[in-house]
Amino acid sequence: MKTVQTALSSAAILEYLHSRPRPQRWADWARGRRRLITRFGDRTHPLLVVAHSFRDARTARQLSLAVEQDWLEAPQRSRDAYDEVLFKASGLIVLQLRRDNVCGCLGHRHPIVREAPFAEPHEVFAGARTGEMDIAWRRVAAWQPLPLTDTALDARFLEGSRLNEFHQKQFRLKLLSIILHETNHLTYPDAPEAEIRDRSLAFYHEALASYVENAVATLSLTIDRSFSRLG
Repeated sequence: MKTVQTALSSAAILEYLHSRPRPQRWADWARGRRRLITRFGDRTHPLLVVAHSFRDARTARQLSLAVEQDWLEAPQRSRDAYDEVLFKASGLIVLQLRRDNVCGCLGHRHPIVREAPFAEPHEVFAGARTGEMDIAWRRVAAWQPLPLTDTALDARFLEGSRLNEFHQKQFRLKLLSIILHETNHLTYPDAPEAEIRDRSLAFYHEALASYVENAVATLSLTIDRSFSRLG
């Protein structure tokens, strides 16, 4: 496992994508297919390939920021809850970023990899297992994971300089919690849904509450009145 984690790199994956036959690369570009590579900020494993439309490049960057930065800013106990899940996860995870799913779901794990460049084993994968999931980001944006908690935290902000920042952070943490949720399913396919859901919702709640607490603690009330109530 540790050998695979060390060998698999974003540079190697990018080189592999650029080395594919020109007709394949041009076909991808013509249909607006783009790919972004990211990983959790404190881990070399797993490597995530975000496959997306060029129209959703901004959302793909938000997702990457969630994985690289917001993950690190979450409480240590929240990250520790996923220590074994991430360590045992597929070395390479392809994430299909969509706008919507016809079924109305926020995301799915795929038993078979569908993204063409990663559908078949390749030496560049260094023997790492490959998994795949999808996320419907517009449904995620409208989703309230914990309605009472979300409303209570949102009420701490007025229309001001911090409200947009809060909503962006909230969106990224929702994306991150779904990535963790589906990764948990990929790693432990037989684990009960309730157990996996409770873990991902706990991560979301703890990470968002920690952000709000830190924002309040660092806010200068004499300059910025973005918060309406502090208790």
